[in-house]
Amino acid sequence: MDIKKNNDNPEVKSLYDLYKLLDLRLDLIDPSEGFTIHNMKDIGLTMPYQSPSYRPDFFSFLFVKNGTGKYTVNEHTFDIKQQSIYFTNPSNYRTFSWQSIEEIYLITFDETFLKKYVGKDIFSYFPFLLTETIQPKEVTAEFYGIAEKIYLQILQEYKSQSSFRYKVIGHFLAVLLYRIKEYFWIDYNPLQEGSRSSQIVKSFKQLLENHYRDLSSGKADKVFRVQDYADAQHLHPNYLSNVIKSKTGKPIATWIVEKTISEAKSLLQNTSVSIKEITYQLGFSEAAHFSNYFKKHTGITPVQYRKELDTCK
Repeated sequence: MDIKKNNDNPEVKSLYDLYKLLDLRLDLIDPSEGFTIHNMKDIGLTMPYQSPSYRPDFFSFLFVKNGTGKYTVNEHTFDIKQQSIYFTNPSNYRTFSWQSIEEIYLITFDETFLKKYVGKDIFSYFPFLLTETIQPKEVTAEFYGIAEKIYLQILQEYKSQSSFRYKVIGHFLAVLLYRIKEYFWIDYNPLQEGSRSSQIVKSFKQLLENHYRDLSSGKADKVFRVQDYADAQHLHPNYLSNVIKSKTGKPIATWIVEKTISEAKSLLQNTSVSIKEITYQLGFSEAAHFSNYFKKHTGITPVQYRKELDTCK
């Protein structure tokens, strides 16, 4: 494989997109939902392997039972060792390299999957999902055994043909997240970690999450502008914009768009909520405005999105 042709720091919306970019096996991935799990040994990497730089739009966990390598997130490089767990979230550019892979399970999921199958207040229960960079965690054999039982149950369900498999996976994933929280981050607060700029980014992410929760519950009726997020942290909007762009690679406007579309997709999956209701819940004044906005950023209208969901059922 010619890595040089991919050295333009591509952005990928799913693991399926990433593996397609890297010319890896795609038959392990079901692109119908924002969730995947498999042993990385099965994807066809030739050792040693070095990836190009890319920026994903999904969360990921690596459970390393037997294998070694390195991950680089922005300027931070971490060694991946045996019997360790590694987590990354969307936004930052990263590369990975592997010296050996025998048994390393990769789980990825997007925000829409989390909110559909795990819970609407996912980031309140698991605030560590919002942090920027987390060092790989070496764990005891006892804890790894606990995690392994859960992710292998998830894998078994993922390979099944059950019409309820993603609902079951959502429950197992919640159990896994609670176990990881209990072991690593029982008192974790991402706002207390890192440099001042890191704190600004984490605070912005939480403000973004809280605001859209308020929109969906009716406590707010207008989408925040950059000025509103800046005022909440007592910052000049230009300074906030510069910090967010430099730390995450994405302008605030992009974060707001992606969050709006993610929330819209979650609401559209609930067919008991009309498109008119969704329009107002997301702060749009007219259904036509919401429909145009959704189509601009997804390529299809909200009505077409719902029809596609019905087709996949």
